[in-house]
Amino acid sequence: MSSEISSLNPGVVIETKAAQLSVSPTEGRLSLRARGNAVAALSAALGLALPDRIGRRAAVGEIEAIRLGPDEWTIHAPTRDAARLTAACTALAAAHPHSLVDISGREVTLLAEGPKAAELLTLGCPRDIATIPSGEGRRTLFDGATVVLWRDAADRFRIDVWNSFASHIAQLLETGCRELAAELA
Repeated sequence: MSSEISSLNPGVVIETKAAQLSVSPTEGRLSLRARGNAVAALSAALGLALPDRIGRRAAVGEIEAIRLGPDEWTIHAPTRDAARLTAACTALAAAHPHSLVDISGREVTLLAEGPKAAELLTLGCPRDIATIPSGEGRRTLFDGATVVLWRDAADRFRIDVWNSFASHIAQLLETGCRELAAELA
C-alpha cells in the first residue's frame, strides 16, 4: 500500500448547527479498470458484485465499490484487506486482463454531515446535489478539483479528494459551515 501524505489528520474539522466536517481515518483504496467477462471474475475475487451502472455502489461488510465509468470502479476497504484483495485480483490477470492500482495514498476522505450538508456542497460543486440518490455517488468537481462524492444518506456525504487538494477543499467547506451556521442564528 502507498504511504499516506495528507496534511490533514483524521477527526473533526468543524462542527456547527448547520453541518459537521470531518477527515475520515485512512483506508485502503483500489482503482479497478476491467471489461467483459473479467468483471464477473473480479467480482468473485473481491467478494462483492461490482455495480452495473455508473454511480451505483455495492458493499459487503467493510468492502465497498462504486462504479465511476463504463469500465472503472473505486473500491474502499479496510487497510488490512487491500493487499489480500489486490492479490486475489492479480491471480486472475492472465485469464481476465484488467488494471488494479492501489491508490490508498493518493486520496483523503472528507465527511460532511448534518441538516445543511447538501447545501454545504453546493458552495463548490456545480452538480445538482439533490439529484444524487442516497446510496449512490458521482465523480464531479468541487471548486475545480476532481472529487468522488458518495451520498450515504440525505444529510451525510463522503468526498474523496486527492491529497494535493484536500486542505483547500477542507478550508472551503469549513468556511461554508460557518456561513451556513450564521444563517441559522
